[in-house]
Amino acid sequence: MIRSRLIKFKLTFILTLALVFPPFTGEASIFGEFTISDEAELGRKVHKLIQANYKVVQDPEVTSYILEITEKLQNSAPPQPFPLQVDVVEHRSLNAFATVAGYMVLFSGMILSMETESELAAIMSHEYAHITQRHVARNIERSKKVSIGSLLGIIAGVLVGADAGGALAVGSMAGAQSALLSYSREDEREADQVGLNYMIRAGYNPQGMVSAMQKIRRLQFFAGGSIPSYLSTHPGVDERISYLRNRLQRLDPEIIERRDDNTRLRRVQTLLRARHEDPSKALSFFADQMEDTCLALLGQGIANSRMNRINEARQNFSRLLECDNNDSLFLREEGRFYFQYGQLDQAGELLQKAVMLNPDDTIALLFYARVLSEKGHESNAIDYFGRVLERLPENPDAHEHLARTYGLKGDNFMAHLHMAFAHLYNNERTRAEFHRARVKELAVNHEQKELIKDLEEAYEERSQFWKKS
Repeated sequence: MIRSRLIKFKLTFILTLALVFPPFTGEASIFGEFTISDEAELGRKVHKLIQANYKVVQDPEVTSYILEITEKLQNSAPPQPFPLQVDVVEHRSLNAFATVAGYMVLFSGMILSMETESELAAIMSHEYAHITQRHVARNIERSKKVSIGSLLGIIAGVLVGADAGGALAVGSMAGAQSALLSYSREDEREADQVGLNYMIRAGYNPQGMVSAMQKIRRLQFFAGGSIPSYLSTHPGVDERISYLRNRLQRLDPEIIERRDDNTRLRRVQTLLRARHEDPSKALSFFADQMEDTCLALLGQGIANSRMNRINEARQNFSRLLECDNNDSLFLREEGRFYFQYGQLDQAGELLQKAVMLNPDDTIALLFYARVLSEKGHESNAIDYFGRVLERLPENPDAHEHLARTYGLKGDNFMAHLHMAFAHLYNNERTRAEFHRARVKELAVNHEQKELIKDLEEAYEERSQFWKKS
């Protein structure tokens, strides 16, 4: 039954994309030559597709860490026409895949499954090599009948397919089941070799590529699913591990003896597991498998809070600040907990300190703005919501709470404007259209009409990817 619904959704979604971007009917590729500008257009649409239909993690603790790895890999590669951009999608699947124009998608399940930063960097460097060697782009150039819509539909199928039956999926490392996204023997060997070079130049231990490959094969086996084509077809996984090991043996011993500092990885994994995984399973993990007591307390506090176990969470957070009362992440999460249960004074004090220690933490900024709004300091709250939107202009939560704050001030135009943005970025068509209509009714001056133009621009772009019920 579940599988039937997923197949129906997948087909509907792909058909919708085909309507938005009609297929080309001529004999040549839709792009003729697949130019840099064509690739940029396709990459932007893929990025919007992912944002519109999947929950992209926006926690700065996570995104800044992935960006740090991204920059190391990017600096290790020759100059590229597009910057590397990585979206972390909240999903437990073991998944990562490259698209075009520098865009990569990394599922949270992949991050949680890696034991070292070198393993995570190996996954990313392999995918990045597919991008720099333009494997997908070359497949598009070779194709005779392909449209943006059909390619987006294929990519959508890869993402939707990750939901089916709870089985593990491995994006391009599994080989998408489409000629456009699948890779040849030569492509995969090149991605291994070039990706390994990127790892080495970026300062990582290249043994991470071998151990990551072994880990994916093992986890896929225990999940009961079929071995992905990345690990079963040409060349087979054993052959690939063998030639990678042979290459490692020829490297300077200092390179293969490099040590990982996994501190940031463990913080990120704790957040992802506590905030996005099943909280009861997360609690078991933190009780039995966490070596870092402080991170275990952080994870337990978040998971207990999600389960409304208030006393346990309060004890966890109280002990957490004994570890370090100047850690902005610890302060943020305890402040978020107190806000959730209406203790605004404690929440405000903790969140204000977190913001002072880390002004770029958009979650701390968002919750501090909410505290100010709840306490009747609307003007200050609006300023802090604005700081969030400067960094994350498409954050639906910031738009929604900013809208409510404008409502408290009696500014109905701005309230409906930001509520329209909130529902637009949450992919809620009916509500977005309601507030959009109200904004148009309320606009009376030039400034308001100019703001409507921004809304219409965003609406035109995002409405192409409405989810279908």
